[in-house]
Amino acid sequence: MTGDPWWHPSRHSDRRPFLQGRHRIRRAMEAWFDAEDFLTVECSALQVSPGNETHLHAFQTDYITEAGAHHPLYLHTSPEFACKKLLAAGETKIVDFARVYRNREVSSLHSPDFTMIEWYRTGADLSAVMDDTIALCRLAQATTAISAFTFRGRTCDPKAEVEFLTLDDAFQRYAGIDLERLLDDRDTFAKAAEAAGIGISGDASWSDIFSAVLVARIEPELGNGQMTALHRYPICEAALAQACEDDPRYANRFELYACGVELANGFHELTNAEEQRARFMADMDLKEELYGERYPIDEDFLSALANMPDASGVALGFDRLVMLATGAPSVHHVIWTPFTT
Repeated sequence: MTGDPWWHPSRHSDRRPFLQGRHRIRRAMEAWFDAEDFLTVECSALQVSPGNETHLHAFQTDYITEAGAHHPLYLHTSPEFACKKLLAAGETKIVDFARVYRNREVSSLHSPDFTMIEWYRTGADLSAVMDDTIALCRLAQATTAISAFTFRGRTCDPKAEVEFLTLDDAFQRYAGIDLERLLDDRDTFAKAAEAAGIGISGDASWSDIFSAVLVARIEPELGNGQMTALHRYPICEAALAQACEDDPRYANRFELYACGVELANGFHELTNAEEQRARFMADMDLKEELYGERYPIDEDFLSALANMPDASGVALGFDRLVMLATGAPSVHHVIWTPFTT
């Protein structure tokens, strides 16, 4: 956003219709979760670990005791660890309209602080929370009465039948790459990506190649005309999800797209603490190799997994959904006090 500051009356007047739409959508969603018998929780943003995904970057701070001792803390990148501790404590259906914080992220679709709606259902499989997510997107459209979502020349009607697409099918359809054959073959994967016209550096990891193909060839094709639920991810791309029962090389993870925009990310949650620790360690080793930093592991979270029931959960980018449902040009137009430097 350029020109006058966001608080200038004329600038605010231009943004106000989008912000009013945000208000109506939030009220409608709160009512929806109430009707579904969810308990609204409010997880602390200060955590000993912000999350352990390789490419997420956190804000660090210090807790200073009365005696002057310093203890490093982080602003959470999602309320996931805290929510799962609440499931371990005995809660069964919870939702948090959470403020979350991610460093190194500013664009028309990214803000360093934003609102994430995260919810969990115990005893539910992935399809149940997929249905939730689709219903909430349709609710947002109904609330603003917009005819369709549009963004960067793409159009999506949330009322249309949802497309369900596996990662294998998406890579084959849009990049001409047989992903299943390349799950354990980094070098051939790199050659296949280059043949598809995607530049790959010599030191790119398998995950780097996967992300490059996904961003360049797959995501722009998703959610055009209808919403797309991309699912059945390679296990290395789903750090907190259970493996698929029929093939442990894949995970019970989905992402929902509209107009090429990722709106939500959901898992059938992993509850095996040792496996979770191994995945965290691998992700932090790669983070240290790529970025020269690593985040601590929340040992309390791993202890809680022993008591956590079977559950599925979703994180939905509220600002992105509001942007599409109000016709705003960026997420910064639908955030009350947008980020500025």
